[in-house]
Amino acid sequence: MRFSNRWSTISSSGGPVGPIVLALLAAATISAQSPRASSARLLAAPRVELPAEIDSSNPAVWSLVDGVRRLFVISSWGGVPVRSTGASLESLKNTGPVSFVSHPGHGVWFEAIVPADDGTWYGYYHHERPADVCGRPDRQLPRIGAMRSSDHGLTWEDLGIVLDAPDGTEACQSSNRFVLGGVGDVTAMLDAEAKDVYLYFSQYSRHPEEQGVAIARIAWADRDEPAGKAAVWRDGAWLPGAQLSGTPLVRATQPFHDRSSTANVFWGPSIHWNTYLEQYVMLLNRAKDDQFGQDGIYVAFSSTLADPTQWSTPTRIHNGGGWYPQVIGMESGTGTDRQAGRRARFFLTGRSERVIEFERE
Repeated sequence: MRFSNRWSTISSSGGPVGPIVLALLAAATISAQSPRASSARLLAAPRVELPAEIDSSNPAVWSLVDGVRRLFVISSWGGVPVRSTGASLESLKNTGPVSFVSHPGHGVWFEAIVPADDGTWYGYYHHERPADVCGRPDRQLPRIGAMRSSDHGLTWEDLGIVLDAPDGTEACQSSNRFVLGGVGDVTAMLDAEAKDVYLYFSQYSRHPEEQGVAIARIAWADRDEPAGKAAVWRDGAWLPGAQLSGTPLVRATQPFHDRSSTANVFWGPSIHWNTYLEQYVMLLNRAKDDQFGQDGIYVAFSSTLADPTQWSTPTRIHNGGGWYPQVIGMESGTGTDRQAGRRARFFLTGRSERVIEFERE
């Protein structure tokens, strides 16, 4: 079955069209049930706030330093990444901006880190360039790049751009508050076999049928020279091309860039492996207008990264709220934004006032 048929079209009224029922629980608890019999709900919890200004996702890594495991988190604001570290999530301290051996220019937002067995970190970043081609330098045309670090994220070496939008897909007359096209807001996961790293990213093309969350993959063996190595999921197949539009997981029913007062576009995914469910879990933003007004946070589940058709229909678990939903696992030494258990911290824009609890049938 084709991927676009597996995921239901999302209606403008705020819920998925189909047999899934959205159950809103009282007060701080909202529950979502997927067709795969996994569920998630949010529960109120004491606030935990990452010690940085934040306008992106916040990748987290546990590393051994002088024989002691420490948690590192990279946060970005205004295109400047900073590093925080501590013995636990609650004890993180901001140690200041990271350094670059080589820099791609303009702003860099680290949104995902995949550590290798030898201790090298591979970071995947959202890279914003002014929309000069449109004569509008106050708007952006983002793309996605890769870097690596051998000193726990303190210093980074640029490995080049791995994904960009096709030429001619800019929406130069758009009233969008931030972007006139491009690709960005990425998350990355290495598959269980350490064969491929999967990039789930947002497409902001002027073509409505291309807007939403798309998928690419790069062979893990190419991690040190990833530029030009991506394959994009398009029309049911993995096609080579770093400037190829992918098939969105859910097509936008009300697109960006059409000068209307509303939109209906999923963007900014984050993915982790859930050890309790033994499934991948994806959290997504859903924009309701060209200002990226937040309709809510949605969740989907899959047993595999290799077959995009296996993702369940996304279901809302939170109304409105901030951007950049992510988890950080609560297990000391292993819990990160890429791995969590039955309960994890649920963050929006670097602030957590809830835990997310998962259930299976």
